[in-house]
Amino acid sequence: MDVKRIIRHLLMTHWHVKAAFPPRTLSAIEKAIQESHKAHVGQVMFVVEGALHSAALFDGLTPRERAIDVFSQLRVWDTEQNNGVLIYLLLADRDVEIIADRGIHSRASGEEWEAVCRMMESAFQCGKYQSGAVQGVEQVTALLKKHFPAHRPPSEDLPATPVVM
Repeated sequence: MDVKRIIRHLLMTHWHVKAAFPPRTLSAIEKAIQESHKAHVGQVMFVVEGALHSAALFDGLTPRERAIDVFSQLRVWDTEQNNGVLIYLLLADRDVEIIADRGIHSRASGEEWEAVCRMMESAFQCGKYQSGAVQGVEQVTALLKKHFPAHRPPSEDLPATPVVM
């Protein structure tokens, strides 16, 4: 059991999340996602979660496992073309995970997603939440545009508004 991790999660407050992701930052992320959805057939969703619930934390739930849970809970998988992508940030861990639906996962490599995650984490460690998030959305957009360019006006199955949990 990682005591430092537990302390980080227990001390994470809604104030910390709002300080890192104020309305102007959430608006910038939303605009980046709206632009992203014009460039490809994928559907991008951005979620920030401050900390894990104590039960999940003490059970040792990893950020990846939580991202998969959120992917399911928010029904990111429930798009017409199985083309949902979740960008998930667990703020207490400053860990970014990208979960892609089966229609996308089969074409974009794990290394490509991982590179985007590491870039975002690096920005977040420096306190650059807005630029890190927007650049992350832009890099995901570039990958989706490469593998899934828009051939027709894309459908909006998922909201562009970032979710703060």
